[in-house]
Amino acid sequence: MKTMGKAFAIGAVIVALGAGATSAQTPAASPADPTSFASGAEVQTQLRQMLTEMKPDQGFMWRPVVRDGANVAAIEIWKKPGRPAVHPNQAEYAIVLEGKGELVSGGVMTDPKVSNPTLTEGGRIEGGVTRALAAGDVILVPAGVPHWFGITGERLVLLGIKLPAGK
Repeated sequence: MKTMGKAFAIGAVIVALGAGATSAQTPAASPADPTSFASGAEVQTQLRQMLTEMKPDQGFMWRPVVRDGANVAAIEIWKKPGRPAVHPNQAEYAIVLEGKGELVSGGVMTDPKVSNPTLTEGGRIEGGVTRALAAGDVILVPAGVPHWFGITGERLVLLGIKLPAGK
């Protein structure tokens, strides 16, 4: 199985674990099976559409693939690095779908500023661990841990999911 196929298979298992979900691409689930589902072809179609819609200077785009109320699995396209972040009450799970980048996590985030109850952003991360990222890699950043995604190629594309802390 290709790396991309493995990443989709892992993501499908995680998404299938969420109950009460409805899909943005497929009809609503039945009461007998509340599982949300997006095929690999649907994910690729959405990704290509997002890439077409991005403006030349736009550094980030996020769009849900499947959802269960507030719980969302979304495609994240990074063309420019964002700011270091902490999600105080949410773990961040992601699968690298394509591209290359790096993850810096752990350590201490400088100059923290609360953007909203689920996000604190900062200036940089001191003392974190740097990991190279490529297609097929799987990431789980626990709630409250500083992290930052860098881009080392044209873009970094993730399937990202926020999970309530401790779940």
